Amino acid sequence: MTTTAIGPGSVGHGAGDHGDGGGSSGDPKAIIVVHDVSGVAAAGELGTIADRMTQHGIRFGVITSGEQPFPDPAALDLIVVMGSDKSAYDDTIPWLPAELTYLRAAIRAGTPILGICFGGQILARALGGVVRPAERHELGWLPVTTADQTAIPTGPWMESHWDTFTVPPGARRLAWTPAAEQAFRFGPHLGVQFHPEITPTVFETWAAIWQANGRDRELAAMGVDIAALREEIARRSDASRTSSYTLFDDFWARARAFSRA
Repeated sequence: MTTTAIGPGSVGHGAGDHGDGGGSSGDPKAIIVVHDVSGVAAAGELGTIADRMTQHGIRFGVITSGEQPFPDPAALDLIVVMGSDKSAYDDTIPWLPAELTYLRAAIRAGTPILGICFGGQILARALGGVVRPAERHELGWLPVTTADQTAIPTGPWMESHWDTFTVPPGARRLAWTPAAEQAFRFGPHLGVQFHPEITPTVFETWAAIWQANGRDRELAAMGVDIAALREEIARRSDASRTSSYTLFDDFWARARAFSRA
């Protein structure tokens, strides 16, 4: 497969899951799936999740859904699915059906999946949940009610979504707000609605995409103050990174324990 390959401390272009930053063939192997972005923009979306994966010695490639073939999920230790401005219930999106099929294959193979925002929605759907438009969107920093502080701290977490999901049958509901489900666990898999990966760099990547597709004007018309949001993300950056690392560490420890069981 051709991917953007990322190793500890570096970003480059390569094949497979071989990064440029060292490590050994025994390191955990993973992919991060992004949507409608590639290259620098794709790398700009990964934020604290990619940072923590690197710190754990997880070697990963970045795949743009629909542009590169997915690897055998049984050969991977982890799959991370990032956000999208598309809807996870819309099968007219050219790349969505194949991604959904791939995630179902990964679930059958027992490969742990971490789904973030759209990624959490499509993971919920792959597990039998329902994705639908939300009664109201969530955009900005919100606390969550959590059933497990170790797995999902109360936050606040950065939200940016117009759709929502139901907790899949047999999954454990982990967190929620009055407007939407926020996190669930099913075996080694974790789906979250919010954006634990957010950093000022991630936000600038979003802002550039919004400006390019005219979404910034739509948000402004909705009363969203992008400059104020930028300032708040910078102000909360350190605390948000700590919460993100806590979330990933708990997920990864559970995923590894599941694979050894």
